[in-house]
Amino acid sequence: MKPSIVRKQEDMTETPVRRARLGVSKISKTFRVRGLGGQPGGLLPVLRDISFDVYEDEVVSLIGESGCGKTTLLRIVQGLIRHDAGTISVDGTEVHSPGRDRGFVFQQPSLLPWRTARENVEFGLELQGMAAAQRAEKAKELLKLVGLGHAAEQFPHQLSGGMQQRIGLARALAIDPSILLMDEPFSALDAQTREVLQKELLRIQAETRKTILFVTHDLDEAIYLSNRIIVLGAKPGRVKEVIELPFSRERPELPEMRGDPTFQAIRARIWELIRSTPSAS
Repeated sequence: MKPSIVRKQEDMTETPVRRARLGVSKISKTFRVRGLGGQPGGLLPVLRDISFDVYEDEVVSLIGESGCGKTTLLRIVQGLIRHDAGTISVDGTEVHSPGRDRGFVFQQPSLLPWRTARENVEFGLELQGMAAAQRAEKAKELLKLVGLGHAAEQFPHQLSGGMQQRIGLARALAIDPSILLMDEPFSALDAQTREVLQKELLRIQAETRKTILFVTHDLDEAIYLSNRIIVLGAKPGRVKEVIELPFSRERPELPEMRGDPTFQAIRARIWELIRSTPSAS
């Protein structure tokens, strides 16, 4: 009888050295908050001493309770927020601001409503000065990759939320980044569309071999999509545990995986870590 989930095969050869695409080292961040009702403000530690690597061709998810700093950390990696301490490096080079080596997919697609799907995907390429014919061809290829080759000349209001989010993904891929940063990209979608796009993301990642750092609140989503999961504690955010998932890249549908005892055990462990998070002193 075929098992419900294919596990990674044992490799008797020497394990190859993995190359870190993204290095996060000792990142800390504190926000200054205003006081209320005439009370003095203060400092709010959000992240403390966060360190991890994301390797080439790997999907890593950040998960933790609300307020643990997942989105703040992702925006620091992108260069949208300055950190107080630590370093961010891409392919071994320290970065301090946004760059073409990182593509960002937001919770909402934030498409330009007066531009077609193709023109939205072209936007970053246009800013880079790519010739019109070349960027149009690349945009069409990427729309085909995300399953929207038929909708290239449609406007965002003519497309569903799931289709709009596919355009957002294609737009991020257009600049050919080393790393994709994804901030809960499926959280606003209905459950059925969400599961479809989760499966599609695995397909796209397999085709492009992109390295992905993925933020989610959804435990099942994190287990289904990831090679590793980084569980963050809160107040301030810090790494509690890194969980390596024992599943092969070729995964069955999520409903089937949910019935697997290993999937259930990993889910229970993550939930235990999140529920048991004490405030750090």
